[in-house]
Amino acid sequence: MTVAAGPPFRAEHIGSLVRPAALLAARRDHADGKLSREDLTRAENDAIRDVVKLQEEAGLQVITDGEFRRGTYSDSFTTAGISGVQVEMTEDLGFAVSATHGHRMARRIPKVVSKLAWKGPQNAADFRFVKSLTSRTPKVTLPGPAYIHYRAGRANISRDAYPDLDGFWADLIAAYHQELRSLRDAGCTYLQIDETSLVKLGDQRVRQLLTERGDDWRDLLKVYIEAMNALVAGAPDGMTIGIHICRSQDPSWQADTGYDPIAEPMFNDMKIGLYWLEYDNSRSGGFAPLSTVPKGKRVVLGLVSSKLPEIESADLLKRRIEEASTQIDLDQLALSPQCGFSTSATDKGAMTETIEQAKLKRVADVARDVWGET
Repeated sequence: MTVAAGPPFRAEHIGSLVRPAALLAARRDHADGKLSREDLTRAENDAIRDVVKLQEEAGLQVITDGEFRRGTYSDSFTTAGISGVQVEMTEDLGFAVSATHGHRMARRIPKVVSKLAWKGPQNAADFRFVKSLTSRTPKVTLPGPAYIHYRAGRANISRDAYPDLDGFWADLIAAYHQELRSLRDAGCTYLQIDETSLVKLGDQRVRQLLTERGDDWRDLLKVYIEAMNALVAGAPDGMTIGIHICRSQDPSWQADTGYDPIAEPMFNDMKIGLYWLEYDNSRSGGFAPLSTVPKGKRVVLGLVSSKLPEIESADLLKRRIEEASTQIDLDQLALSPQCGFSTSATDKGAMTETIEQAKLKRVADVARDVWGET
């Protein structure tokens, strides 16, 4: 088997994996005060050892800890690693019907109540553990810098702390740079930024909400791209950074749009060379936006569903890769599931560990057939 020289690999995955039942039980017992922090850590370590083997046996060269120590993807940094941020829920009832905007979920809203500052290493120790378990390339995921501003809006960012939002962005990016340096010191060379805000800017419902709070989506697109560029500009040498453009898993809510409205600036103005894109269903739109990707940049096609239990056929995936290659050179492409298999501790839908491994193996097998390497 031929292996790509380094990241990105032809067979990729997004990061989170299905938490085993024993780990979920341990998390519940710890939350109920029945299990010590030390015992929970041992349970996490055991589960991570197993999931590293699962990835290796599937044929992957990129390895994560499954995000098994997190409750949800944003726990890793945005709501845990930065002081000055508090999290509030906007709706107590879970789902509330809106006549104009579809179904709305209760959302975690980060509120900036004071100056932002890095709290110290949040992921370095976890990275060292997974790195100790494999000779392959471990990857870390972090939530994107737009998360706080997009969800909070100006109304939830303290004017006492930040009368000018330039100061907010400067402090936020500085905190990211410190976190990235701590990861590089731990040996991390591969980082994925999970950006959930960008693709939503193309959705008409989102644009209406943004207008109602005083934001223009076109202005935010520029600001969010500038934030990513600032993040990458201050990253340590030797660290490969890519961005996962993530859409809501709820089909009745945000990002019911393709990449067309944001493609040209996202691919050309953003100073990043690697994009993980979700392409598992009709909501993602067609491959035409890939024609705007410059030479030298890579796109990982998220063609495999991480929510539906049916295992995609190799023929289907190869046909879709061939279709994408009419818009972008085949050598610029790779393959992955469209999103993580469990974006929160319990959000796995109908997915099982057995199906998950079969899907990851299918990704590796197809990558080998198409590109001759994984």
